[in-house]
Amino acid sequence: MTDILLIQPPALKPAEPPLALAVLLAHLKGQGLTAAAIDANLDAYLYLLDGERLAERAGTEIDTSLQRALKHRAASLKLLRSPAAGQNFARYNTAVRYLNRLLVLWNSLDGGERLTLGDYQHPALSPFAPQDLARVAEGEVCTLFADYFSNELLPQIVVARPRIIAISINYLHQALPAFELAGLLRRELPDTLLVAGGGLVTSWQEPLRKLDLRLPPFDRLIFGPGETPLAALAKGEAVDIDGAYGLADATSIGFVPDFGFARLSDYFSPQPVLPLSASRGCYWQRCLFCPEAAAPVHPYTATRPAELPELMRQLADSYAIRHIQLTDNAVPVNMLRVLAERGDELSDLNWFGFVRFEAVLEDADFVARLAKSGCRMLQLGLESGSQAVLDRLGKGVRLKAAARILENLAAAGIASFVYIMLGTPGETEADADQTLAFLETHASKIGFLNLSIMNLPRASGLLDNPERYGITSAAPIEEANPLGLYQKFSTDGDWDRVAARRFLDRRLLGSAVIRSIVKRTPPLFTSNHAVFFNGSCF
Repeated sequence: MTDILLIQPPALKPAEPPLALAVLLAHLKGQGLTAAAIDANLDAYLYLLDGERLAERAGTEIDTSLQRALKHRAASLKLLRSPAAGQNFARYNTAVRYLNRLLVLWNSLDGGERLTLGDYQHPALSPFAPQDLARVAEGEVCTLFADYFSNELLPQIVVARPRIIAISINYLHQALPAFELAGLLRRELPDTLLVAGGGLVTSWQEPLRKLDLRLPPFDRLIFGPGETPLAALAKGEAVDIDGAYGLADATSIGFVPDFGFARLSDYFSPQPVLPLSASRGCYWQRCLFCPEAAAPVHPYTATRPAELPELMRQLADSYAIRHIQLTDNAVPVNMLRVLAERGDELSDLNWFGFVRFEAVLEDADFVARLAKSGCRMLQLGLESGSQAVLDRLGKGVRLKAAARILENLAAAGIASFVYIMLGTPGETEADADQTLAFLETHASKIGFLNLSIMNLPRASGLLDNPERYGITSAAPIEEANPLGLYQKFSTDGDWDRVAARRFLDRRLLGSAVIRSIVKRTPPLFTSNHAVFFNGSCF
């Protein structure tokens, strides 16, 4: 009998195996426990994209676009898993769109329930409403994953007979499928302890405790890192501590992953990519729009800098891969320094990840050494081209420095994936014009762009002093749903989210140079696959 079974539910981009499960698996095994993991997200996509199931679902009267997608299904999957995908963007783009078109077959007839390559929505049900989560868990309402759960996943789990099943729920589009799966498991395995954890569950910690809410059919919830609580549950050390329903303990935080459960060649990626993190939390913690600053899950924790190159080398050699995604909120500067210093050990690898616009990246020689260590792309949250907005948000970024960094990265052959966020409190149209001007001026140095409109988190430093940021009112979105993550807000001017969206659609995307950057961003997979179109990853 397995002590603990870890499960990643759909729906996420099936581009690489889940790091959270890999780290937990390694930790639990290190504690002498028998543990296993299933990436049910990948398996669900493969189940739904099976040729025979799709043909049966499609029937005989189908339109031309669907016929074409069905015809090219196998070839599209093969291309996405081949280095050839990164050598021809047009062919890659077509393959992604074919597969995404096929997923439409599983959507509800009224167009409500919808699945894409990485997103799932059910507009009749809210992941923020405990009553809707309960309806799905009780089987009153089914999702389009129901057949996969019942026919494929549940039989695997029943054979394993785990004492504990832990389901990792990190994103909103996992919530409903995760609760549906948990309900099936409760009915089939009534004596098994069901546990939920992950980023989304952790974000619910405050309202759940404040309202004394439970989320059946789960027996326990884990807030924050799961290493210590899961091991304790498996050893019988935490089951009845004060009758605790929500558990939180960051005593042990792991960084070494075990990807032995992952079928790397099955993921939708031109070459296998393994995620790795050298830190948990954010070392900056001053951005006022970010919940990591206002309500961090746990104190910032990082592995020793010297261990990062060793971990990267270990992953590459153990799993015969060359591509690594550093999933830190922002790779710490001391880690970047070590990577640059030990570049000879990593020169055969390709890695990418989030960083801040730090002063060290203004040094062109340092950036060149970073490139020699295998760095192929850096994701940078600029947010705005207005210095006033950046200062107001606590970003700690100077635009002149950002411009130099973008130039250094381009010169070194490191692609920049820049994130822009319009509609922040206190922003004006003049600020948005400055963002447009900055992007147009430096367009030749920007590899990829992510353009978005701000969602104000429930926990945000901007709400501590709303008048200072031009916020005249704020209230939870969907007040009837206590698990909501965001606030709706009003400002004292005529520039709001609607105006920001209009500016994005008409002005930013109306710019030829900005539009050309956006068009070369891989559809649906975006930053997961952008690195393969940098021109130096094969």
